[in-house]
Formats: sequence, structure tokens, C-alpha cells
Amino acid sequence: MSTQTYPLFVIGNPLLDIVVPNGDEILKKYELNANDAILAEEKHKSIYDDAVKAPKITYVAGGAGQNAARGAAYVLPPNSVVYTGSVGDDDLAEQLKVANKKEGLTDAYLVQKGGKTGACAVIITGQHRSLVTDLQSAEKWNQSHLSSPEIAPLVDAAKVFYVEGYFLTHGTDTVVELGKKASHASKVFVLNLSAPFIAQFFSAQLQQVIPYCDIVICNESEAEAWASAIGLPDKTDLKATAKALALAPKSNPSRPRVVVFTQGAESTILVSSADPDNPKVYPVQALTSESIVDTNGAGDAFAGGFLGAFVAGKTLDEAVEAGHKLGRMCIQLVGAQYQWPKVQII
Repeated sequence: MSTQTYPLFVIGNPLLDIVVPNGDEILKKYELNANDAILAEEKHKSIYDDAVKAPKITYVAGGAGQNAARGAAYVLPPNSVVYTGSVGDDDLAEQLKVANKKEGLTDAYLVQKGGKTGACAVIITGQHRSLVTDLQSAEKWNQSHLSSPEIAPLVDAAKVFYVEGYFLTHGTDTVVELGKKASHASKVFVLNLSAPFIAQFFSAQLQQVIPYCDIVICNESEAEAWASAIGLPDKTDLKATAKALALAPKSNPSRPRVVVFTQGAESTILVSSADPDNPKVYPVQALTSESIVDTNGAGDAFAGGFLGAFVAGKTLDEAVEAGHKLGRMCIQLVGAQYQWPKVQII
């Protein structure tokens, strides 16, 4: 791998998703919201035992960044995307490697000897999904891995960096380091806010990273959480929020900042700091409710499609459409999965 270069470098929390359909009883037992994403507290620890006992569960390679990386790899030619994060030396990590290889994603994990790979209970109720994550080895990431002989050449060779917001719960120094490297080298740094609680409870960490961001992606609830965190007067005005985020201070002003807000089946909004008063609105081709199997990972799939098209040199308009296509594909499958054999996205 040392001689191979990858234009897209992705970092995040590698997880194995345990997808539980018809999870109303588990949702009620653990007092979870139907459409949410949280880190497991002590009271949630037994949810994974309950999940694996449920009928018709599905195991899917997960973690927001890894989902997006696999999506981008699905869109791009082989050997275009490399992904890193921290895993245990267990069977779960081996399952992740198999899933990555299928999609053409190269992984360069930091392996914690004797550690357990992180897991996410995905509780499906109707068209909603509630995510409960136990990071395990993922939060034992060590920043020194970036400068290791295995990873340093991949960082130096990359053209685009993508980071999931969840990584800010424990790896802000690493994200800032990558952001600075990208800024100084005029490379593209992309951040996904990932979940409302990131803006709510990790606002200080987020504000450290925003100056290095060339592209920010999130959904409407994450955008509202960011608007609330910085005190915007109307958190529901997504165009105003996108403009505020686009115009936030930037360390490398030579490239405009692009902000992309998805809204599920509603339109996608894009605002560039180069023209902040003229937001672009992209309609979404809605699916029938019968076609929707699982919305888990849809936002990551959008990010993967967007990234893949962007890395391939497509326009922002084409990148949004590629994101829509991959997101549409994802929600017709269980978990963050993509159709096989591959179909052309761009």
C-alpha cells in the first residue's frame, strides 16, 4: 500500500451496525427517540445483547465516515479512497474489512490489540432509525497514527479529506491537524456535522475545525442545532443558516466555502461563500413509502455520492445529483449498503 496514492482520505469511527427491524419494543425499553443518534450511556449497555437476539437482524459495516467512504469508492474507480480509524483485533473488524473490499475501499486501520471494535445498534421503527453507538476501540484513536510510516504518505498524497463530525467527540486534535495540512497545501477539507448533538455538546470543538472547512455537509436537524449553538435568530431558516456557515471565518480564503444541507425527501440547499445571497435549491426525486426499506445511512450515502463526483472532477450540481442517486439507492436497502452489481452513478 505504501506505493499507492488515493485522492480521497477519510477518517472516522469504524463501527459494525446491528440493524434491528420492527424495533418498537427496544425503542420503548430504552426510552429512545425514533429518529436520533446518541452515544451509549450505562443504561444502554444491554441494548446490544437485546439487538442480537432480535429476529431478522442484519450486520452492516458502519460508522458515518466509513459509510461515506464506501459510497465514494462505489462511485469512483478502484484505489481512489482510503479510510482510517481505530478498531479492535476481533471478528467485527474482519467483517468490516470484507465489506470495504467489496466496495473497493482501502482501509488503513489503527488496530487496538485485545480491543473490541465499536458497534452501533440501529433500531428501525417504520421509516425511522434510532442509533445507539458504543465506540469501544474507535475512541482509542491515537493522533500519532497520522504520522506513522503507513499513514503519513497517504495523508501527503491525498487531494481531498473527509471527516465525520462524530470524530470530534474524541479526536479534535487530529481533525485540526488534518485541516491545517489541507489549508496550507490548498487541498480540500470536507466536514459532515453528522448529528445534532455534535453542534449542541461539542460546539467548542466544532468551532476549532470550521475555519479549515472548504465544504460542510449536514441535514436540516444538524443545521438547526448549529444555528442554535451560535445563536442565530431563526434556527429554522435554513438558507440563512447556510449563508452564516458559508461566511464563517476561513483560514484559507482562496477557495470559497460550500455548504450543503440535505432535507431527506425535501430539496437540498447549497450556498457558496462566493455568492452567499443566491442559494441553489435542488429538488429530490421522492420514492414511494413502499420503496423505502431503511433510512439509516442515507445521509452518509449522499455524502459518498457527492464526494465521489467531486473527486472525479464533476461540477457541484453534478455532485449533488450523484449524492441524491446514491442516497436513493441506500434507502431501498437495509443499512448503509449499495446495490450489487454496481450501477453507474456518474
